[in-house]
Amino acid sequence: MNITPLMSPERAADIAATLDLRQLPADFLANPYPVYAHVRETEPVKRLPDGSFFLTRHADLVAVYRDAQTFSSDKQVEFGPKYNQPPFNEAPWAVTPGVSPLFQHHTSSLVFNDPPLHTRVRRIIMGALTRRAIENMAPGLARLVDDLLDRIEAQAGGDLIEDFASAIPVEIIGNLLNVPHTDRGPLRGWSLAILGALEPRLTPEQESLGHRSVLEFLAYLQDLVTERRKHPGNPEHDVLTRLIQGDGGEALTEVELLQNCVFLLNAGHETTTNLIGNALLCLQEWPQQRHQLMGDLRAADSDAAREDLLNLAVDEFLRFESSNQLSNRRALKACTVGGVDLPAGALITLCIGAANRDPATYDRPEHLNLRRQGNKHLAFGFGPHQCAGLSLARLEGRIAIGRFLQRFPDYRITAEPVRGGRARFRGFLSAPFASGT
Repeated sequence: MNITPLMSPERAADIAATLDLRQLPADFLANPYPVYAHVRETEPVKRLPDGSFFLTRHADLVAVYRDAQTFSSDKQVEFGPKYNQPPFNEAPWAVTPGVSPLFQHHTSSLVFNDPPLHTRVRRIIMGALTRRAIENMAPGLARLVDDLLDRIEAQAGGDLIEDFASAIPVEIIGNLLNVPHTDRGPLRGWSLAILGALEPRLTPEQESLGHRSVLEFLAYLQDLVTERRKHPGNPEHDVLTRLIQGDGGEALTEVELLQNCVFLLNAGHETTTNLIGNALLCLQEWPQQRHQLMGDLRAADSDAAREDLLNLAVDEFLRFESSNQLSNRRALKACTVGGVDLPAGALITLCIGAANRDPATYDRPEHLNLRRQGNKHLAFGFGPHQCAGLSLARLEGRIAIGRFLQRFPDYRITAEPVRGGRARFRGFLSAPFASGT
């Protein structure tokens, strides 16, 4: 089944020649990889029309990720013009006067910051995401997945995204922050709107929805934080309690606390939804790999062996269809990347989707290989900013995909899936399917 449309070499070359992340055609969003390959082969450190640089080689991305002294994750310079909105006064406790909600959120969150804020927040979060804590989540995650599969089985199908992939991370991150189940309904919509505002180009409607979603999310979180201060949870499991209490007496400000709660729910939701959805659709598109994986899982002689097979598969899905395709840095000083001189202040887009298919790093990178060993994909980033929740995301992917295939080995897509239509986050909005033949 061809879910990803083909693109001719001539069309890929045409798009690559005038590549502008602010004006991307629909066929690029449907299948960017031929364009990535052309850029990587002809101009791997490419200067874009806005003066920024677009990096596509695996080795160049690793070099930038590794050198946090030269390449900053702070986005205040970049996001100032992007989110230059009039002051929002609906919630003065949530935003600094004269600062737009999207700007304050995206410049206060863990991922878009340098030390010392990045160090403080990451240390607090990692204290609740220990290996033991994540292993303890496995039984509850399995029950959640089985409940979703029961509902799907009762109706002989549904939607891979709405009925399955998107429901899992919302519940898991909601549990980490101890968000009441009755309050979780709006989380997916808020997340899609806020992360959608990170796209290179925004419509006025998208930007307005993003600002409004930040404010609504913060208004909800203020009440949740107030309640948690009165009734703290167990900081070994409750990330919100850990964030409130701080680490070693070093507490976050109210803005830092609220904005990083928003970040946790967003980051844990969108990327994991895409991981699960992309994986199950890849298996439709690569039937030989699906048949091989199913055979390997049946032949495995222990739960540990099955886990190892699924871990390999999850990492290959992440490499082949990276949930997060683009990352960004700013050069703090003049430097050289990939043999190209960059000036101080240069804005850099790290193309994870291109690096993860670099033939200099991977054998037959354009082929899905669920037995691939030594997978050095960059879907979780690399270096000091490597995703703090990567072990949790792998656990969610392994349990969700494994139990889905065990229950519905003959599932099939029944209508054309709808892609998210984004450059930065690659996934689907819907994918109707039947649970059997």
